[in-house]
Amino acid sequence: MASNTQHHELALPRLDAPVRLLAIVAPYYKEIADGLLAGARATAETAGASLDVIEVPGALEIPTAIALAARGGNFDGYVALGCVIRGETTHYDTVCNDSSRGLTLLGLQGVCIGNGILTVENLAQAQVRADAAGQNKGGGAAAAALHLVALARRWRKTPGGVAPDHDVIRLAGALEGQGRA
Repeated sequence: MASNTQHHELALPRLDAPVRLLAIVAPYYKEIADGLLAGARATAETAGASLDVIEVPGALEIPTAIALAARGGNFDGYVALGCVIRGETTHYDTVCNDSSRGLTLLGLQGVCIGNGILTVENLAQAQVRADAAGQNKGGGAAAAALHLVALARRWRKTPGGVAPDHDVIRLAGALEGQGRA
């Protein structure tokens, strides 16, 4: 069912220094991935950001690839691009939930990620969302990453300044010193 709801999109952020993004693309549905990537490239170019691209086998590998790249510190932000189309089994739910959860956990740790992994019922829905002239979800993911990079730069620790406190994300077990009487 189509929606007539109007959506508001933020203008691209003004960036004070060059931005280097990494697009991690799962080309399982190549036509869709190419459309998402075209949108991401156009948005990055409009913002004056560079965009490197790597491919991984599927959507489940995207969070791991981002985590590996983030350890190197060579990129300011990441654009996750792929497509998951519902099939006949529950594998769809696993891939959608786990890829999204992985990206969310990385984001909560301060990694600037725009999520452009489409989760759709059929190929027609994916085509509309991947089309740079249509819904342009690839461009939207690049824009989201750029907005998060701008926020991270705005709030980063400055020389002589104090970095804001942040929570430690722990999936299991106790932190050192906790849980003992």
